[in-house]
Amino acid sequence: MESLALLFTGGALLAAALYWFVCILGPAEQKGKRAADLSAGSISAEKVQDNYNQYWSFFRRPKETVGVADKVPDFVDTFYNLVTDIYEWGWGQSFHFSPSLRGKSHAEATRLHEVAAADLIGAKPGHRVVDVGCGVGGPMRAIAAHSRANVVGITINDYQVKRARDHNRKAGLDALCEVVQGNFLEMPFPDGSFDGAYSIEATCHAPRLEEVYGEIFRVLKPGALYVSYEWVTTEKFAADDAEHVEIIEGIERGDALPGLRSVGDIGAAARAVGFEIVAERDLAAPPAGPWWSRLKFGRIAYWRNHIVVSVLAAVGVAPKGTVDVHEMLCKTAEYLTKGGEKGIFSPMHMILCRKPAEK
Repeated sequence: MESLALLFTGGALLAAALYWFVCILGPAEQKGKRAADLSAGSISAEKVQDNYNQYWSFFRRPKETVGVADKVPDFVDTFYNLVTDIYEWGWGQSFHFSPSLRGKSHAEATRLHEVAAADLIGAKPGHRVVDVGCGVGGPMRAIAAHSRANVVGITINDYQVKRARDHNRKAGLDALCEVVQGNFLEMPFPDGSFDGAYSIEATCHAPRLEEVYGEIFRVLKPGALYVSYEWVTTEKFAADDAEHVEIIEGIERGDALPGLRSVGDIGAAARAVGFEIVAERDLAAPPAGPWWSRLKFGRIAYWRNHIVVSVLAAVGVAPKGTVDVHEMLCKTAEYLTKGGEKGIFSPMHMILCRKPAEK
């Protein structure tokens, strides 16, 4: 009888531990997604492994994808179907980095980094602003709440549109936030229809930066401002250093990038489409705290989450292939950390541009 009671107690404790591990410890910072609800976006469960294999084959040699630039948007869409739930579960609703701030949580540092973009473009009530590559809308909601401007987000991924709209409604911001599905290389907006624009670590997915910058230039009103936080290789990157190349290619493969731009390419692309450059600087440079510290401190959480994903996939809760996707993201986090520590990569090179006023 005593052994039966011990067995029952042990089973109850194990069940409670599993519930805590998966459903309590696992959710994203903003409680947007539970581990038990992981999916692959719009990809049916039985096709996740095949889609992952196709994605990996396409981005295995990132520089070669530029030669088939017309295929990049489809594979970026596939990437976000594969990773959106994992990102939201393990990271939060804002799919980007921010400088670490002494005395501030990651969530608060992220919010301040986002609202800084709104202040740079002078967003205010009555303005119509476009979020180019909005993801599930974390930055959009922070910027709308801060500025009270009307924000229109565009993302290529239909699943992210649904997630963003749901979050907007729950946050009580759906009157200020609108989300549309579309390719930011061909935005479905009229010429001169926005008072401002921003992109936060999103245009790195464009095969040619001039294409997306040209579209943003087109939809802005004359005199309007655009700010972007860009992923770049810094001046410390050495193309003849094998370790540097491995790190950068690892970042490109694991984040659906058709080749990172150098820090000097950003301003050149903006000028090429007609923008005036108001300001340009690396927000990751000192005295900013290291943006990659969040990855280092979260290493235990990454592997804890990987165990959760493996268990969920093994019992059929998570789609087959989810383990491979999560393992790819864990490896990419290591490359991102190395890129930050060596100073050869920055995810937040800020460029502030103005569309010239009409004469």
